[in-house]
Amino acid sequence: MQVAVFGGTGFVGSYLIDALLASNQTPCVLVRPGSEDKLQQAERCRAIPGDLNSMSAIDATLEGCDAVIYSVGILREFPNQGITFDDVQYQAVERVADAARAKGISRFLLMSANGVKSPGTPYQETKYRAEEYVRKSFDVTVFRPSVIFGDPHGRMEIATQLLSDMIAPPLPAVGFFRGWNPTRGAVLMSPVHVEDVALAFVTALDDPSTVGRTYELGGPEALTWSEMVHRVARAVGRDKWILPMPLGLMHLAAALLDWLPLFPVTRDQLTMLAEGNTADPTALQKLIGRPPLEFVPQNLKYLSG
Repeated sequence: MQVAVFGGTGFVGSYLIDALLASNQTPCVLVRPGSEDKLQQAERCRAIPGDLNSMSAIDATLEGCDAVIYSVGILREFPNQGITFDDVQYQAVERVADAARAKGISRFLLMSANGVKSPGTPYQETKYRAEEYVRKSFDVTVFRPSVIFGDPHGRMEIATQLLSDMIAPPLPAVGFFRGWNPTRGAVLMSPVHVEDVALAFVTALDDPSTVGRTYELGGPEALTWSEMVHRVARAVGRDKWILPMPLGLMHLAAALLDWLPLFPVTRDQLTMLAEGNTADPTALQKLIGRPPLEFVPQNLKYLSG
C-alpha cells in the first residue's frame, strides 16, 4: 500500500515513517524545502518537495496512494510568519482532503488532539473543525493523543522540554495546579509513547473496524505535572525541588508577556492545561495488542544521551 504522509518529517511523523516501512507500506511524503535531512529512511520513501500551500505538491504526494495520514500540527501561532492554527490545522486539511477526494482516495487517518472541542481555544477549534470536515467524505479514523513522549531525535517533546525548562536550570521547577490549593487542583495528563501512537496509526490502516472511530490515546497512568517533573529528574539522576504555581498567576503573567516568542507558554496553552489531558488506555492497548509504554525512567533514557 502507498500511503501519503503529511507531517512525515516532524517528531511523530518520523515514527510514523518507521512504522509504515516496518509494515511493508510505502510512504509518499511531502517534504518542505530545507527539511530533507529530517526524513527518516529517505531512500525507502517517495519524497515530494513542496509545502501545504502548493496544490501541485499536494497532488504529487497523493498520486497513486491508497490512504492519507495527516499529522501536521503546531503548539503555538506566529502570525507575523504566516503560521496560524487555522491555516496549518484546518485550511491545509481542507486542501489535502479535497485533493484526495478528487483522486478517489477514501481512507484518511487524522492526527487530532485530546480535548478538542468547539467552542474552545483556537488550537482546539481548528483541530475539531478538521475532524468534522474529513468525516463528511472519508473512511476516517481520528486519533486524539494526550501529551506524547519519546526520543525526539533532536526535536522537542514534553520530556525534553521539561528537562530543558525546569530540570536543567539551577532554580526550583514549577508544579502547576488549578485554583489555590495544590493538593486539590492537580493538573493530570496521560503521557503516551510516540511508538505506541505510530503503531496505532499503522494498525488502523488495515483494520476496517477502526473506520469511523475516534481514539483517545493515553498511556497507562494519569500523572500530575509534578509527578512528570520528578520522573524526568530521576531519569537524568537529579533531584528537583518543585515550587507549587497556581495556573491563575501564570495566566496573568502570560496575559502580559505571551506575545514574546521566548515566553514559555501562552494563555491558551494554560487554559488547556487547566482542563486536564487524560485518556483511558484501554482503547490503545486493544488496538496495538499490548500495554502502552509507561512514562518511567526506563523509557526516558534518551534524556541522558
